[in-house]
Amino acid sequence: MYMWATLLLVTQLLSVPPVDYAEVEGIIGPVTAEFIVHAIDRAEQDGAGLLIIGLDTPGGLDPSMRIIVKRIFNARVPICIYVYPPGARAASAGVFITMAAHIAAMAPGTNIGAAHPVAMGQQMDSTMAEKVTNDAVAYIRSIARKRGRNEAWAERAVRESVSLPAKDAVDQGVVDLLADNLEDLLKKLDGRAIAMDGDTITLETKGAEIRRIRMGLRERILSILANPNVAYILLVLGFYGLFFELSNPGAILPGVLGAISLILAFYSFQTLPVNYAGVLLIVLAMILFIAEIKIQSHGMLALGGGVSLLMGSLMLFNTDVPFLRVSWATIAWVLGLTLLFFFVVVAKGIQAQRRKPTTGLEGMIGLKGEAKTRITPQGGTVLVHGELWRAISQTEIPKGARVIVKGYEGMTLFVEPSEPPPSS
Repeated sequence: MYMWATLLLVTQLLSVPPVDYAEVEGIIGPVTAEFIVHAIDRAEQDGAGLLIIGLDTPGGLDPSMRIIVKRIFNARVPICIYVYPPGARAASAGVFITMAAHIAAMAPGTNIGAAHPVAMGQQMDSTMAEKVTNDAVAYIRSIARKRGRNEAWAERAVRESVSLPAKDAVDQGVVDLLADNLEDLLKKLDGRAIAMDGDTITLETKGAEIRRIRMGLRERILSILANPNVAYILLVLGFYGLFFELSNPGAILPGVLGAISLILAFYSFQTLPVNYAGVLLIVLAMILFIAEIKIQSHGMLALGGGVSLLMGSLMLFNTDVPFLRVSWATIAWVLGLTLLFFFVVVAKGIQAQRRKPTTGLEGMIGLKGEAKTRITPQGGTVLVHGELWRAISQTEIPKGARVIVKGYEGMTLFVEPSEPPPSS
């Protein structure tokens, strides 16, 4: 009896299709879009009954968002966007993606909204801004209508940048349900009917196996490169590498690392709203720093380079979106370390120029020695620095007296008594 009950339970569990789970955190960009599309493809191929995408994003690029929405609309597997964990958000592009899902869920302590479009890499006049806003409104209303969600609020999220906490979003029909965690979500989705291509599908998620889809190494690396702070640091490191290679030809390693850093930086720029005037200012800063080492300007060229680096850093990513700009902390560290380095180099250079020569005849000036013969204006011999030199003196110096070198002409030293003669 018990054996048959156990077999029946196992059979029921095995008949429940697995649930795939992919986690997306950060900016919506080409790498994120590629990962979500890959996750949907995999869920379709491996027979998943549902794909859950845990989402936490401040927003991102419009083209990447549209790729994701289009793929969700054409998916052959039900997709649930779950704004998770507590403290997460679905802002800007994340609103469009969440509302496009077959099921939209949120965890307590999360929020959704603020989907007003912003300029990326260029300034928009009022006419263009209105066109972009109207296009975004039409797009999000069509998404909300297709999924039976609150169209009026969706429009306000774009036009007025309004946001809602999780519970209010459920109450106002923006998302479908509230779930404390992944296990709670699966319990609440079990038996839920959803429309798929004109058909109605009933989800079976109770006791389903959860298979996690994670970013591969390539996607993780490319995702890191899409960070504006990383792109900025790579750009500066690239210029540093080339600078050290040009300063020390044949070093090889700085040049190789610099070239790699520059290539990675320019890859990152493909996914970011780059202002190339900022790039040129950073290039100018590096030129001024190099010139400071070659030309003695008492720090003026280095100061000009610092100003150029600061302005270029601020202008590098031309957008009002905070998460697509270089952080002030990163700029401060890079600028501070750069100025410190070049001012130390300049100070050492000036100190070396002012330092008393230690080799050749110039290095003899100021050294003390001993008169090996009587020294007169006509000449004599002195022992200085362990060597015998011909020397002359305007005042007669007796043999054995201490002398100090005051100058030279040819191979003859000009000396004076290093100690005053004893009084009689």
